[in-house]
Amino acid sequence: MSLFFKAPLDIEVRLSGEDTRKHVEVKNKNGRKEKLPLYEDGESVKGQVTIRVKDGRRVEHLGIKIQLIGTIDTNNDGLNFDNFLYLVQELSAPAELNHPENYSFEFKNVEKQFESYRGTNVRLRYYLKCIVLRKSADVIREKELWVYAKQNPPDTPTTVKMDVGIEDCLHIEFEYSKSRYSLKDVIVGRIYFLLVRLKIKHMELSLIRRETVGSGANQISDSQTLVRFEIMDGAPVRGETIPIRLFLRGYDLTPTFRDVNKKFSTRTFLSLVLIDEDARRYFKQSEIILYRD
Repeated sequence: MSLFFKAPLDIEVRLSGEDTRKHVEVKNKNGRKEKLPLYEDGESVKGQVTIRVKDGRRVEHLGIKIQLIGTIDTNNDGLNFDNFLYLVQELSAPAELNHPENYSFEFKNVEKQFESYRGTNVRLRYYLKCIVLRKSADVIREKELWVYAKQNPPDTPTTVKMDVGIEDCLHIEFEYSKSRYSLKDVIVGRIYFLLVRLKIKHMELSLIRRETVGSGANQISDSQTLVRFEIMDGAPVRGETIPIRLFLRGYDLTPTFRDVNKKFSTRTFLSLVLIDEDARRYFKQSEIILYRD
C-alpha cells in the first residue's frame, strides 16, 4: 500500500486452502518471525482477491490485475532486483467500485525453479502483487509465498577425513561418514588423537554458511555460524577417540545453492576448532553439501 496517501479501498489476497496449507516460519528483515504459505515446483497458485471500498465511497479505477513474481534482490552494489518469473492476469476492466468485489485468479502448474531464501545480502522470493490502477495513485497489495525445491538423493556416500596437525606438536584425524547430507540427516563421525603435545583446553564443532553475492569487483561474501557446540572440555591424550553425532533437523539450515541465476551461491562448511591453554586457536574446515529431500 502506498505510504503517501490514504487509500480509499482495502485489498485482501487469500489463497485457496490457505488455512490448511503447511506454512514455514521465517525471519523478516527486522528479525521478527512470520509464517508464509509453502509451495513446491509445478504447483498451481490460486485464490481470491477481495476489494472493499472505505466509508461508502465510489471509487473509479483503470483496471485491476494480479501478478505472480519470482525475484532475486541483491545488495552487493546498491539494491538490485532481477525477476526470473513474471506472470500476470487481468481481474477487471476499468470500472467503478461502490461495494465489495471478489475476483478469482489461478496461475496453473507454475515452474518454481529456485528455492526461497533470505540471507544477509540477498533474498530470493516469490510473491503475489495485486494492483488497482488509478489516475492518481495505484493501490497495491503484496502477499509472499515460500517455495521449497526438492532435490534428488546424491550419489553413494563416501567417508571423509580431515587432518589437523602441527609438526611434532599435534596430529588429529577427524573422520565423518559422508560429504552430502539431507537437511533431516545426522552427521556421524569421530575424532582420533594421534599426537598430543599441546595443552588442549577446549574443542568445538560448527556449521558455517558462506553466502557469496555478485561477481568480480562487486562480489561480496558473508559467513554466519549456524550451529556451534562443544565436543570436548579438558586435555585429551594420545589414542583417545571422541564420537560425533550432530542432528541437523531443527536448525536454521538451507540447501547448498550453486550460482543461482548467476546471482548468488551459498556453501556450508563443517569447522573443527581447538583452543589451547594460551587461547591459541587451531581449526580446519571442510565443505559439506546440504540438500532437501
